Amino acid sequence: MSKIGFVGLGIMGGPMAGHLVAAGHEVTGFDFSTAALDKLKAAGGNVASGAAEAVRDKDIVITMLPQDEHVESVFADVLEHANPGTLYIDFSTITPKTSRWTATEGAKKNLRVLDAPVSGGEPGAVNAALSIMVGGSEEDFAAAKPIFEAVGKTFELVGPNGAGQVVKAANQLIVGGTYALVAEAILLMENLGADAGKGLDVLAGGLAGSKILELKRKTMLERSFVPGFRIDLHHKDMGIILAAARDAEVAIPMGALTAQLIAAARAMGYGNLDHSGLLLVAEALSKRDNA
Repeated sequence: MSKIGFVGLGIMGGPMAGHLVAAGHEVTGFDFSTAALDKLKAAGGNVASGAAEAVRDKDIVITMLPQDEHVESVFADVLEHANPGTLYIDFSTITPKTSRWTATEGAKKNLRVLDAPVSGGEPGAVNAALSIMVGGSEEDFAAAKPIFEAVGKTFELVGPNGAGQVVKAANQLIVGGTYALVAEAILLMENLGADAGKGLDVLAGGLAGSKILELKRKTMLERSFVPGFRIDLHHKDMGIILAAARDAEVAIPMGALTAQLIAAARAMGYGNLDHSGLLLVAEALSKRDNA
């Protein structure tokens, strides 16, 4: 079993750190939330007073943070305090550019670096059923498999450093677009006399079926948008997608429209809601309110 430093114990990181403790690893965590630290301690983990303490003298260092600047800040502590040979796994969703930077700078200090963004939201984290897209070397991926097995269900090496973030961008593109279309389908059925609940049940069992229809159709119909993944974070991810498409000179008109709908949700004050809250934007565009 490994000595692990885990920085970022939020909605996703907290359950993930708990699974690593349950798997027998010695986990030392840090987060600015006292409640998050208390939860890790109650699960059998150790708590650190700061990121530097969390990453010092560990076999593996893990981060699960909201944005690039947070990863850059913690990675500065990793560069300064982690031992040569430490395996660094970043589960955050950030830009490919930042992930490639951590790999380049880490190599100068003889650190092994993987970008490993995840999909599955809070339920996936809680149930250790995340899908993990990994960028890095075959050797480092093999070394990290016990970690991925403890927190996820599906994990693949998808290319060199930064490639994990590219695949995560593709994931968020599909998720955002699917939510937008499910929202429109709900409004169409509700306003043309069909039973939307039964209609979604039928759609979920056919070619239109998706994980989103499987997990979210009931709460969307109820207009319950308790966040598993917030619109604010999806807005950030859409910025990553648009920038990546620009760099690659790839046209993504559906992605651009989805980004605008998510930006509208945020502008309307829905940033803290689940991204299934795109239904509220669809309602506003049609001047409907079925809440």
